[in-house]
Amino acid sequence: MEESPGEGSIDKSRVLNVTPLRTLTPVFSSPPNFNSFPQGSPPFVCVPPAGPFPPGFSPFFPFSGIQNQSVPSGDHTPISSAVPINSFRSPEPRSAREANGNAGSSRRAYKARGKKEKNASPDVDLDVMVENILQSYNLVEFEEARRYDGDKDSVGHVLLVFNLLRRQIAQLEDSKEATLSKRPDLKAGNVLMTKGVRTNVKKRVGAVPGVEIGDIFFFRMELCTIGLHAPIMAGIDYMSVKISLDEEPIAVSIVSSGGYKDDVEDDDGLIYSGQGKEMDQKLERGNLALEKSLHRGNDIRVIRGIKDVGNPTGKVYVYDGLYRIQESWVEKGKSGSNVFRYKLGRLPGQPDAYKLWKKIQQWKDGSIPRTGIILPDLTSGAETLPVSLVNDVDHEKGPAYFNYSPTLKYSKPVPRDPFVGCACNGACLPGNENCDCVQKNGGYLPHIVNGVIVSQKSVIYECGPPCRCPPTCRNRVSQGGLRVRLEVFKTKDRGWGLRSWDPIRAGAFICVYAGEAVDDSKAQELAGENEDNHIFDGTRIYQPVEVLPGDLNNAPNLQYPLIINARNAGNVARFINHSCSPNLFWQPVLRGNSKEFDLHIAFYAIRHVPPMTEFTYSYGMVPPEKADHGKKKCLCGSPKCRGGGPRIAFCIKMLLLIIRNDDPQYDYPVLVGGMVLTIMAGKLKFLVNDRPRAANNV
Repeated sequence: MEESPGEGSIDKSRVLNVTPLRTLTPVFSSPPNFNSFPQGSPPFVCVPPAGPFPPGFSPFFPFSGIQNQSVPSGDHTPISSAVPINSFRSPEPRSAREANGNAGSSRRAYKARGKKEKNASPDVDLDVMVENILQSYNLVEFEEARRYDGDKDSVGHVLLVFNLLRRQIAQLEDSKEATLSKRPDLKAGNVLMTKGVRTNVKKRVGAVPGVEIGDIFFFRMELCTIGLHAPIMAGIDYMSVKISLDEEPIAVSIVSSGGYKDDVEDDDGLIYSGQGKEMDQKLERGNLALEKSLHRGNDIRVIRGIKDVGNPTGKVYVYDGLYRIQESWVEKGKSGSNVFRYKLGRLPGQPDAYKLWKKIQQWKDGSIPRTGIILPDLTSGAETLPVSLVNDVDHEKGPAYFNYSPTLKYSKPVPRDPFVGCACNGACLPGNENCDCVQKNGGYLPHIVNGVIVSQKSVIYECGPPCRCPPTCRNRVSQGGLRVRLEVFKTKDRGWGLRSWDPIRAGAFICVYAGEAVDDSKAQELAGENEDNHIFDGTRIYQPVEVLPGDLNNAPNLQYPLIINARNAGNVARFINHSCSPNLFWQPVLRGNSKEFDLHIAFYAIRHVPPMTEFTYSYGMVPPEKADHGKKKCLCGSPKCRGGGPRIAFCIKMLLLIIRNDDPQYDYPVLVGGMVLTIMAGKLKFLVNDRPRAANNV
């Protein structure tokens, strides 16, 4: 720049050279015959860009237009001396600012405000949502005893509430109604632990009450809430024990999920790497606890992390039982640093868990055959995945003949609501106010990712043929066929049953009930002929599975009686046996079809179901007016069985245990009383008849 422009108008054409900032040297013009650097003064004078300037110095562009250098006024405000260069811009004319309502002229700021307003959402009171769930389970005040020492019921309740809350948070996130957390699992776990809804808080060596070998989990936070493994991230959990006057750490559990390249896993053992990846590992914290456990020889719980086939970025955590450390050493790891290595061996006599997973994978790969297989695909290609027919119990060659059909057929028209269909071209999106199907479901999609249902509803609405959305729409979950590898197998005492080779997460879709819809008179006729072993009866009394008994707000509510006969034609659902403690629940689903709705029955998982675990659902209770028909002897074997014997014996025993006040002299009378009640319940034919209820697939 040759010289500073004068006051008044600015001639920008005077800018002749453009030079990088790092090469510029400040040059200020001065009046003629004026010595810019008087004797004794420094060669440079640092002043704010807007002045005031010492005598002999003039302002430079873009501050040359300032009329009053010492006291800025009007549109020009004082600028501090420490201001970034990119914060300066040419002053905007007053008229333009007034026309914009003094809202500012930055396009970036405008876009940011618009984005913020677009994403603004009404506040969702998470505390109210949590309190409603806790009140439903009567867990507002979780007992202190169950918090420190749990049992199967307390573990089941905590996991059920955790997954229900996690799915509801995920649904809100999915619909963009609220930004609660990018990790609904962490948010749900933190909320429950803050509320005190957790169990087995007291750390312990060995087995955890209420947790069985082979139990599966899809989130590390689940391990924490039930006391199986406390750290959310760390792979080693340890506690301090007192040795004489000192304390030392010992390991109580480890998670082996392939986080370290040096880990080596086997069916009944593994070589586990210590903590620390960046440099040589130190004998401290978890590493020290493992070393101490080697010398003490205490049991250590091992949880195996396995890749989730349904979610490539996730893992399934399998409790593999108790191990002991056999030896330890230090070696150079693959990263070049010193790594502590611990060899653990599985204690004998425990049920298979991780070993079973590896065997199933070999079945899928075809490296080893499935023993006892009768048919590789019972469906003859009617399903998207094959369904094996297996009998490794006796020599029976299969169930009675039937036609495999994955659809539900109506023999005559039934009353239905009018339906037009949605106009979603791509897919139905959560929170879409213009989607009729979403609005019929209360403004939400009933399912989150992976086809997981949020909660049990009286009815959910799915898209149908009149809708423009594609078959892959998330609101067509029950129409996509089987998603997991199933097998029909022969049980020991309940006929044929159904189970999965794959792990099932809570809320996952299993299948629909296919067959022929019949009226009540036809069902009564089949019951009289003892041919009702493959019937779904929607007229029975059902308790909701995700709320306390007696709260029927979310119980299944059929708009008209639906009875499905799968005796001659049906799908895999006809093999699902009854249990008074089921792991599946049925959900009414209305599908839009030609300006009306078709009613279907879909099955979902109540809780996580490990591989090779039989699927069961509650057949419901026979109404009083039908007490003479359809009531059968229950063989589910659950302590909560409603069929008589086991349930009565269990309840009386618990009552006597309370009355005796832990006096050992009553142990024998309690045992005898329970046996007598069990025998009496089996003999009272007015309670149940002789037909087995759970053996519906003979």
